[in-house]
Amino acid sequence: MQTGLSDTDAETAAAHVALLRAATPARRLALALSLSQSVISLTRHALSRQAPDMSDTDIGLAFVAHCYGDDLADQVRAALARGRS
Repeated sequence: MQTGLSDTDAETAAAHVALLRAATPARRLALALSLSQSVISLTRHALSRQAPDMSDTDIGLAFVAHCYGDDLADQVRAALARGRS
């Protein structure tokens, strides 16, 4: 099964899909959560490399802005400011 752009040959892709279909729901969830965590970690790392002087909070806010938009990042920033006062 070939979908979209991929450097994976059709036979390997089909084997991968078969393994995913055979996996239990718990295993599928674990794989999805692991992939999500990897993407979050890589994105935060890239943001910190772009601006090494940013605090963890600022990296988190940059992550939210990058993935979810400036409006949500502004809301999170405001909530954090209210929590500090």
